Amino acid sequence: MNISESKRLFSEAQNYIPGGVNSPVRAFKAVGGDPLFIKRANGAFLYDENDNEYIEMINSWGPMILGHNHPLIREAVIKAMESGTSFGAPTAKEVQIAELITSMVPSVEKVRMVNSGTEATMSAIRLARGYTGRDKFIKMEGHYHGHGDSFLISAGSGAMTMGNPDSPGVTKGTARDTLLAPYNDLEAIRNLVEANKGEIAALILEPVPGNMGLCIPKDGYLEGLREICTQEGIILIFDEVMTGFRLSKGGAQELFGVTPDMTTLGKIIGGGLPVGAYGGKKEIMDFVSPSGPVYQAGTLSGNPIAMSAGMAILNELNENSEIYKELDEIGSKVAEGIKKINSDLGFDYTVNQLGSMYSLFFSSKEVNNFDDAKKADVGLFGQYFQAMLHRGIYLAPSQFESLFLSKALSTDLIDKILTSHEESVKEIHS
Repeated sequence: MNISESKRLFSEAQNYIPGGVNSPVRAFKAVGGDPLFIKRANGAFLYDENDNEYIEMINSWGPMILGHNHPLIREAVIKAMESGTSFGAPTAKEVQIAELITSMVPSVEKVRMVNSGTEATMSAIRLARGYTGRDKFIKMEGHYHGHGDSFLISAGSGAMTMGNPDSPGVTKGTARDTLLAPYNDLEAIRNLVEANKGEIAALILEPVPGNMGLCIPKDGYLEGLREICTQEGIILIFDEVMTGFRLSKGGAQELFGVTPDMTTLGKIIGGGLPVGAYGGKKEIMDFVSPSGPVYQAGTLSGNPIAMSAGMAILNELNENSEIYKELDEIGSKVAEGIKKINSDLGFDYTVNQLGSMYSLFFSSKEVNNFDDAKKADVGLFGQYFQAMLHRGIYLAPSQFESLFLSKALSTDLIDKILTSHEESVKEIHS
Protein backbone atom coordinates (compact mmCIF):
# COMPACT_ATOMS: atom_id res chain seq x y z
CA MET A 1 0.00 0.00 0.00
CA ASN A 2 1.62 3.22 -1.20
CA ILE A 3 0.84 6.24 1.03
CA SER A 4 3.72 8.44 -0.11
CA GLU A 5 1.53 11.42 -1.00
CA SER A 6 -0.01 11.48 2.48
CA LYS A 7 3.47 11.43 4.01
CA ARG A 8 4.57 14.30 1.77
CA LEU A 9 1.49 16.38 2.58
CA PHE A 10 1.83 15.76 6.32
CA SER A 11 5.46 16.87 6.23
CA GLU A 12 4.51 20.01 4.32
CA ALA A 13 1.49 20.71 6.53
CA GLN A 14 3.63 20.85 9.66
CA ASN A 15 5.29 23.98 8.29
CA TYR A 16 2.00 25.87 8.22
CA ILE A 17 -0.52 24.13 10.52
CA PRO A 18 0.12 23.35 14.23
CA GLY A 19 0.99 19.68 14.35
CA GLY A 20 0.14 19.43 10.67
CA VAL A 21 -3.58 18.90 11.35
CA ASN A 22 -6.64 20.99 12.16
CA SER A 23 -7.94 18.67 14.89
CA PRO A 24 -5.60 16.74 17.23
CA VAL A 25 -6.91 13.18 16.87
CA ARG A 26 -6.20 13.33 13.13
CA ALA A 27 -2.46 13.33 13.81
CA PHE A 28 -2.45 9.55 14.58
CA LYS A 29 -0.32 10.16 17.70
CA ALA A 30 -2.38 7.63 19.66
CA VAL A 31 -1.84 4.87 17.09
CA GLY A 32 1.54 5.67 15.55
CA GLY A 33 2.48 6.43 11.99
CA ASP A 34 1.45 9.39 9.85
CA PRO A 35 -2.14 10.40 9.10
CA LEU A 36 -3.75 9.66 5.78
CA PHE A 37 -4.83 12.62 3.67
CA ILE A 38 -8.23 11.90 2.14
CA LYS A 39 -8.98 12.92 -1.43
CA ARG A 40 -12.58 11.77 -1.77
CA ALA A 41 -15.29 9.55 -0.31
CA ASN A 42 -18.26 7.68 -1.66
CA GLY A 43 -20.74 5.32 -0.04
CA ALA A 44 -18.88 3.09 2.40
CA PHE A 45 -15.40 4.07 1.15
CA LEU A 46 -12.66 6.64 1.66
CA TYR A 47 -9.84 7.18 -0.85
CA ASP A 48 -6.50 8.68 0.12
CA GLU A 49 -4.22 10.86 -2.02
CA ASN A 50 -2.64 7.73 -3.51
CA ASP A 51 -6.12 6.41 -4.40
CA ASN A 52 -5.99 3.59 -1.86
CA GLU A 53 -9.50 2.45 -0.92
CA TYR A 54 -10.64 2.00 2.70
CA ILE A 55 -13.91 0.75 4.20
CA GLU A 56 -15.08 3.63 6.36
CA MET A 57 -15.91 3.04 10.05
CA ILE A 58 -16.05 6.65 11.34
CA ASN A 59 -18.26 8.41 8.81
CA SER A 60 -16.94 11.88 9.62
CA TRP A 61 -17.46 11.10 13.33
CA GLY A 62 -21.11 10.30 12.86
CA PRO A 63 -23.06 12.38 10.35
CA MET A 64 -22.63 10.22 7.24
CA ILE A 65 -25.29 7.83 8.46
CA LEU A 66 -26.41 7.02 4.89
CA GLY A 67 -22.84 6.82 3.59
CA HIS A 68 -20.58 9.39 1.96
CA ASN A 69 -21.58 11.63 -0.92
CA HIS A 70 -25.20 10.54 -0.74
CA PRO A 71 -27.20 11.73 -3.77
CA LEU A 72 -29.95 13.34 -1.67
CA ILE A 73 -27.47 15.54 0.18
CA ARG A 74 -25.27 16.24 -2.83
CA GLU A 75 -28.23 17.39 -4.91
CA ALA A 76 -29.59 19.55 -2.08
CA VAL A 77 -26.23 21.31 -1.70
CA ILE A 78 -25.82 21.92 -5.45
CA LYS A 79 -29.34 23.33 -5.71
CA ALA A 80 -28.85 25.60 -2.68
CA MET A 81 -25.56 26.97 -4.07
CA GLU A 82 -27.35 28.19 -7.18
CA SER A 83 -29.02 30.82 -4.98
CA GLY A 84 -25.88 31.85 -3.08
CA THR A 85 -23.67 30.54 -0.30
CA SER A 86 -24.30 32.87 2.67
CA PHE A 87 -26.66 35.74 3.40
CA GLY A 88 -26.29 36.55 7.10
CA ALA A 89 -30.06 37.00 7.09
CA PRO A 90 -33.11 34.80 7.83
CA THR A 91 -34.17 32.21 5.25
CA ALA A 92 -37.21 29.96 4.82
CA LYS A 93 -34.97 26.89 5.22
CA GLU A 94 -34.18 27.88 8.82
CA VAL A 95 -37.86 27.87 9.68
CA GLN A 96 -38.47 24.57 7.91
CA ILE A 97 -35.61 22.70 9.58
CA ALA A 98 -36.47 24.17 13.00
CA GLU A 99 -40.01 22.90 12.61
CA LEU A 100 -38.71 19.48 11.54
CA ILE A 101 -36.29 19.21 14.48
CA THR A 102 -38.96 20.17 17.00
CA SER A 103 -41.24 17.50 15.56
CA MET A 104 -38.56 14.81 15.82
CA VAL A 105 -36.71 15.48 19.11
CA PRO A 106 -38.91 15.07 22.23
CA SER A 107 -37.27 17.77 24.36
CA VAL A 108 -37.03 20.49 21.72
CA GLU A 109 -39.87 23.01 21.59
CA LYS A 110 -37.66 25.76 20.17
CA VAL A 111 -34.20 25.55 18.60
CA ARG A 112 -31.35 27.95 17.80
CA MET A 113 -28.90 27.14 15.00
CA VAL A 114 -25.16 27.62 15.49
CA ASN A 115 -22.04 26.46 13.61
CA SER A 116 -20.64 23.54 15.60
CA GLY A 117 -21.28 21.17 18.46
CA THR A 118 -18.81 23.13 20.59
CA GLU A 119 -20.75 26.34 19.99
CA ALA A 120 -23.99 24.54 20.84
CA THR A 121 -22.75 23.23 24.21
CA MET A 122 -21.11 26.54 25.16
CA SER A 123 -24.36 28.36 24.40
CA ALA A 124 -26.47 25.81 26.27
CA ILE A 125 -24.43 26.17 29.46
CA ARG A 126 -24.54 29.97 29.25
CA LEU A 127 -28.30 29.85 28.79
CA ALA A 128 -28.74 27.46 31.71
CA ARG A 129 -26.72 29.75 33.95
CA GLY A 130 -28.61 32.81 32.79
CA TYR A 131 -31.99 31.16 33.21
CA THR A 132 -31.33 29.74 36.69
CA GLY A 133 -29.11 32.51 38.05
CA ARG A 134 -26.64 29.85 39.21
CA ASP A 135 -22.98 29.43 38.20
CA LYS A 136 -21.94 25.80 38.65
CA PHE A 137 -22.63 22.80 36.45
CA ILE A 138 -21.93 19.09 36.52
CA LYS A 139 -20.23 17.17 33.73
CA MET A 140 -19.18 13.55 33.55
CA GLU A 141 -15.61 12.32 33.48
CA GLY A 142 -14.56 11.40 29.98
CA HIS A 143 -17.50 13.09 28.26
CA TYR A 144 -16.48 15.50 25.53
CA HIS A 145 -18.59 18.58 24.89
CA GLY A 146 -16.27 20.43 22.55
CA HIS A 147 -13.31 22.63 23.39
CA GLY A 148 -15.03 25.39 25.36
CA ASP A 149 -13.06 26.40 28.46
CA SER A 150 -15.67 25.13 30.91
CA PHE A 151 -15.56 21.63 29.43
CA LEU A 152 -11.78 21.10 29.37
CA ILE A 153 -11.65 20.07 33.01
CA SER A 154 -10.17 16.87 34.46
CA ALA A 155 -11.58 14.94 37.40
CA GLY A 156 -8.81 15.47 39.95
CA SER A 157 -8.97 12.96 42.79
CA GLY A 158 -12.62 12.03 42.44
CA ALA A 159 -16.20 13.09 41.96
CA MET A 160 -16.25 15.40 44.98
CA THR A 161 -13.11 17.23 43.88
CA MET A 162 -13.37 20.58 42.15
CA GLY A 163 -12.11 20.40 38.59
CA ASN A 164 -8.60 21.33 37.53
CA PRO A 165 -7.86 22.83 34.12
CA ASP A 166 -7.10 20.13 31.58
CA SER A 167 -5.44 22.51 29.11
CA PRO A 168 -3.20 25.57 29.45
CA GLY A 169 -5.29 28.65 28.91
CA VAL A 170 -8.22 27.40 30.99
CA THR A 171 -8.29 29.41 34.19
CA LYS A 172 -8.67 27.99 37.69
CA GLY A 173 -11.64 30.32 38.12
CA THR A 174 -13.39 28.63 35.23
CA ALA A 175 -12.53 25.21 36.61
CA ARG A 176 -14.01 26.00 40.02
CA ASP A 177 -17.50 26.18 38.56
CA THR A 178 -17.22 22.76 36.89
CA LEU A 179 -18.12 19.77 39.04
CA LEU A 180 -17.24 16.25 37.91
CA ALA A 181 -18.75 12.84 38.44
CA PRO A 182 -18.18 9.38 37.00
CA TYR A 183 -20.71 8.23 34.41
CA ASN A 184 -23.27 5.63 35.52
CA ASP A 185 -22.95 6.63 39.21
CA LEU A 186 -26.11 8.22 40.62
CA GLU A 187 -24.75 8.33 44.16
CA ALA A 188 -21.89 10.58 43.04
CA ILE A 189 -24.44 12.98 41.54
CA ARG A 190 -26.48 13.01 44.75
CA ASN A 191 -23.35 13.81 46.75
CA LEU A 192 -22.36 16.66 44.43
CA VAL A 193 -25.85 18.15 44.54
CA GLU A 194 -25.97 17.94 48.33
CA ALA A 195 -22.53 19.57 48.67
CA ASN A 196 -23.50 22.40 46.31
CA LYS A 197 -27.13 22.91 47.26
CA GLY A 198 -28.86 25.59 45.22
CA GLU A 199 -25.71 26.45 43.26
CA ILE A 200 -25.92 24.10 40.27
CA ALA A 201 -27.40 25.48 37.07
CA ALA A 202 -27.11 22.43 34.84
CA LEU A 203 -26.04 18.84 34.47
CA ILE A 204 -24.70 18.04 30.99
CA LEU A 205 -23.80 14.62 29.65
CA GLU A 206 -23.69 12.48 26.57
CA PRO A 207 -26.60 10.13 27.33
CA VAL A 208 -24.66 7.50 25.40
CA PRO A 209 -21.04 8.66 25.52
CA GLY A 210 -18.84 8.08 22.50
CA ASN A 211 -15.74 10.05 23.41
CA MET A 212 -14.24 7.58 25.85
CA GLY A 213 -15.21 4.77 23.59
CA LEU A 214 -18.86 3.74 23.58
CA CYS A 215 -20.44 3.26 27.00
CA ILE A 216 -24.08 2.42 27.61
CA PRO A 217 -26.20 3.86 30.44
CA LYS A 218 -27.15 1.38 33.16
CA ASP A 219 -30.81 0.65 33.75
CA GLY A 220 -32.37 3.54 35.65
CA TYR A 221 -29.36 5.86 35.34
CA LEU A 222 -30.81 8.42 32.95
CA GLU A 223 -34.16 8.23 34.74
CA GLY A 224 -32.37 8.89 38.02
CA LEU A 225 -30.63 11.96 36.63
CA ARG A 226 -33.97 13.25 35.40
CA GLU A 227 -35.50 12.82 38.85
CA ILE A 228 -32.63 14.54 40.67
CA CYS A 229 -32.57 17.49 38.28
CA THR A 230 -36.34 17.95 38.54
CA GLN A 231 -36.22 17.90 42.34
CA GLU A 232 -33.32 20.39 42.53
CA GLY A 233 -34.30 22.81 39.76
CA ILE A 234 -31.22 21.80 37.73
CA ILE A 235 -31.43 21.98 33.94
CA LEU A 236 -30.71 18.56 32.46
CA ILE A 237 -28.84 18.85 29.15
CA PHE A 238 -28.34 15.91 26.81
CA ASP A 239 -25.41 16.42 24.46
CA GLU A 240 -26.68 14.51 21.43
CA VAL A 241 -24.15 15.87 18.95
CA MET A 242 -23.19 12.24 18.28
CA THR A 243 -26.36 10.34 19.17
CA GLY A 244 -28.96 12.76 17.81
CA PHE A 245 -30.77 11.23 14.81
CA ARG A 246 -28.33 8.29 14.90
CA LEU A 247 -29.71 5.97 17.57
CA SER A 248 -33.27 6.84 16.60
CA LYS A 249 -34.91 9.71 14.78
CA GLY A 250 -35.48 11.33 18.19
CA GLY A 251 -32.01 10.50 19.47
CA ALA A 252 -31.02 8.72 22.68
CA GLN A 253 -33.76 10.54 24.58
CA GLU A 254 -36.42 8.90 22.45
CA LEU A 255 -34.68 5.52 22.59
CA PHE A 256 -34.50 5.52 26.42
CA GLY A 257 -37.70 7.47 27.05
CA VAL A 258 -36.03 10.17 29.14
CA THR A 259 -36.68 13.80 28.20
CA PRO A 260 -34.05 16.41 29.17
CA ASP A 261 -34.74 20.14 29.51
CA MET A 262 -32.29 21.01 26.75
CA THR A 263 -30.50 19.19 23.91
CA THR A 264 -27.43 20.02 21.87
CA LEU A 265 -27.13 18.77 18.30
CA GLY A 266 -24.58 18.87 15.51
CA LYS A 267 -22.94 17.06 12.61
CA ILE A 268 -25.90 15.23 11.15
CA ILE A 269 -28.31 18.19 11.00
CA GLY A 270 -26.13 19.67 8.28
CA GLY A 271 -25.61 16.41 6.42
CA GLY A 272 -21.95 16.63 7.46
CA LEU A 273 -21.52 20.35 6.81
CA PRO A 274 -20.39 22.62 9.69
CA VAL A 275 -23.47 23.10 11.86
CA GLY A 276 -24.79 22.78 15.40
CA ALA A 277 -27.92 23.60 17.35
CA TYR A 278 -29.27 23.82 20.86
CA GLY A 279 -32.90 23.59 21.84
CA GLY A 280 -35.26 22.78 24.63
CA LYS A 281 -38.28 23.92 26.56
CA LYS A 282 -39.95 27.06 25.23
CA GLU A 283 -39.60 28.98 28.50
CA ILE A 284 -35.84 28.31 28.59
CA MET A 285 -35.19 29.03 24.93
CA ASP A 286 -37.13 32.29 25.11
CA PHE A 287 -34.41 33.50 27.48
CA VAL A 288 -32.06 33.73 24.46
CA SER A 289 -31.57 37.11 22.75
CA PRO A 290 -33.47 38.79 21.14
CA SER A 291 -36.39 37.29 23.11
CA GLY A 292 -34.45 37.35 26.37
CA PRO A 293 -31.25 38.63 28.00
CA VAL A 294 -28.79 35.77 27.26
CA TYR A 295 -26.69 36.82 24.28
CA GLN A 296 -25.63 34.51 21.46
CA ALA A 297 -25.12 35.33 17.78
CA GLY A 298 -23.41 34.13 14.61
CA THR A 299 -23.17 35.40 11.04
CA LEU A 300 -23.08 31.88 9.59
CA SER A 301 -25.74 30.41 11.89
CA GLY A 302 -28.46 28.86 9.75
CA ASN A 303 -26.27 28.91 6.66
CA PRO A 304 -28.54 28.13 3.67
CA ILE A 305 -26.32 25.39 2.25
CA ALA A 306 -26.03 23.58 5.60
CA MET A 307 -29.77 23.96 6.18
CA SER A 308 -30.54 22.49 2.77
CA ALA A 309 -28.28 19.50 3.39
CA GLY A 310 -29.79 19.04 6.83
CA MET A 311 -33.34 19.11 5.48
CA ALA A 312 -32.46 16.44 2.93
CA ILE A 313 -31.07 13.96 5.45
CA LEU A 314 -33.55 14.66 8.27
CA ASN A 315 -36.52 14.25 5.93
CA GLU A 316 -35.11 10.90 4.80
CA LEU A 317 -34.57 9.72 8.38
CA ASN A 318 -37.99 10.98 9.46
CA GLU A 319 -39.92 9.40 6.60
CA ASN A 320 -38.11 6.05 6.25
CA SER A 321 -38.73 4.02 9.41
CA GLU A 322 -36.71 1.08 8.06
CA ILE A 323 -33.39 2.96 8.21
CA TYR A 324 -32.90 2.53 11.95
CA LYS A 325 -33.85 -1.14 11.79
CA GLU A 326 -31.22 -1.63 9.08
CA LEU A 327 -28.61 0.31 11.05
CA ASP A 328 -29.31 -1.75 14.18
CA GLU A 329 -28.86 -4.95 12.17
CA ILE A 330 -25.56 -3.71 10.70
CA GLY A 331 -24.27 -2.74 14.14
CA SER A 332 -25.28 -6.10 15.62
CA LYS A 333 -23.67 -8.09 12.78
CA VAL A 334 -20.35 -6.28 13.19
CA ALA A 335 -20.28 -6.36 16.99
CA GLU A 336 -21.50 -9.95 17.38
CA GLY A 337 -19.11 -11.08 14.66
CA ILE A 338 -16.17 -9.47 16.46
CA LYS A 339 -17.23 -11.01 19.78
CA LYS A 340 -17.43 -14.49 18.25
CA ILE A 341 -14.03 -14.17 16.58
CA ASN A 342 -12.46 -12.96 19.84
CA SER A 343 -14.03 -15.84 21.74
CA ASP A 344 -12.92 -18.42 19.17
CA LEU A 345 -9.38 -17.06 19.40
CA GLY A 346 -9.43 -17.15 23.20
CA PHE A 347 -9.55 -13.38 23.84
CA ASP A 348 -12.21 -11.86 26.10
CA TYR A 349 -11.96 -8.28 24.90
CA THR A 350 -14.94 -6.06 25.64
CA VAL A 351 -17.26 -4.96 22.86
CA ASN A 352 -19.90 -2.31 23.61
CA GLN A 353 -22.54 -1.74 20.93
CA LEU A 354 -25.78 0.16 20.62
CA GLY A 355 -27.43 0.52 17.24
CA SER A 356 -24.88 1.67 14.67
CA MET A 357 -22.28 2.68 17.29
CA TYR A 358 -19.72 0.31 18.80
CA SER A 359 -16.32 0.14 20.48
CA LEU A 360 -13.81 -2.68 20.86
CA PHE A 361 -11.83 -2.24 24.08
CA PHE A 362 -8.63 -4.19 24.53
CA SER A 363 -9.65 -5.02 28.09
CA SER A 364 -11.27 -8.05 29.68
CA LYS A 365 -13.21 -5.88 32.13
CA GLU A 366 -16.63 -4.35 31.60
CA VAL A 367 -16.41 -0.74 30.42
CA ASN A 368 -19.11 1.41 32.01
CA ASN A 369 -17.26 4.68 32.62
CA PHE A 370 -14.05 6.60 31.97
CA ASP A 371 -11.99 4.81 34.62
CA ASP A 372 -12.96 1.48 33.10
CA ALA A 373 -12.07 2.70 29.60
CA LYS A 374 -8.63 3.90 30.71
CA LYS A 375 -7.74 0.34 31.73
CA ALA A 376 -7.80 -0.79 28.10
CA ASP A 377 -4.46 -1.56 26.43
CA VAL A 378 -3.89 1.47 24.19
CA GLY A 379 -0.62 0.06 22.84
CA LEU A 380 -2.40 -3.05 21.63
CA PHE A 381 -5.13 -0.92 20.10
CA GLY A 382 -2.49 1.04 18.18
CA GLN A 383 -1.13 -2.20 16.70
CA TYR A 384 -4.66 -3.33 15.85
CA PHE A 385 -5.44 0.01 14.19
CA GLN A 386 -2.40 -0.27 11.93
CA ALA A 387 -3.12 -3.92 11.10
CA MET A 388 -6.69 -3.05 10.11
CA LEU A 389 -5.58 -0.01 8.13
CA HIS A 390 -3.12 -2.17 6.20
CA ARG A 391 -6.09 -4.38 5.26
CA GLY A 392 -8.11 -1.42 4.04
CA ILE A 393 -10.29 -0.81 7.12
CA TYR A 394 -10.31 2.79 8.39
CA LEU A 395 -10.98 2.96 12.15
CA ALA A 396 -11.01 5.90 14.53
CA PRO A 397 -7.34 6.54 15.43
CA SER A 398 -7.95 6.28 19.18
CA GLN A 399 -9.04 3.60 21.64
CA PHE A 400 -11.29 6.23 23.20
CA GLU A 401 -13.55 6.99 20.24
CA SER A 402 -16.72 5.19 19.26
CA LEU A 403 -17.06 3.88 15.73
CA PHE A 404 -20.04 4.97 13.62
CA LEU A 405 -21.40 2.63 10.98
CA SER A 406 -23.39 3.67 7.92
CA LYS A 407 -26.27 2.20 5.98
CA ALA A 408 -23.84 1.82 3.06
CA LEU A 409 -22.20 -1.24 4.65
CA SER A 410 -23.30 -4.28 2.64
CA THR A 411 -23.12 -7.88 3.83
CA ASP A 412 -19.98 -8.42 1.72
CA LEU A 413 -18.28 -5.41 3.31
CA ILE A 414 -19.21 -6.56 6.80
CA ASP A 415 -17.70 -9.95 5.99
CA LYS A 416 -14.49 -8.21 4.88
CA ILE A 417 -14.40 -6.19 8.12
CA LEU A 418 -14.76 -9.36 10.19
CA THR A 419 -12.15 -11.27 8.17
CA SER A 420 -9.75 -8.33 8.56
CA HIS A 421 -10.46 -8.25 12.29
CA GLU A 422 -9.61 -11.93 12.67
CA GLU A 423 -6.40 -11.59 10.68
CA SER A 424 -5.41 -8.42 12.57
CA VAL A 425 -5.98 -9.94 16.04
CA LYS A 426 -3.94 -12.98 15.04
CA GLU A 427 -1.18 -10.71 13.72
CA ILE A 428 -0.84 -8.55 16.82
CA HIS A 429 -0.67 -11.63 19.03
CA SER A 430 1.71 -13.63 16.84
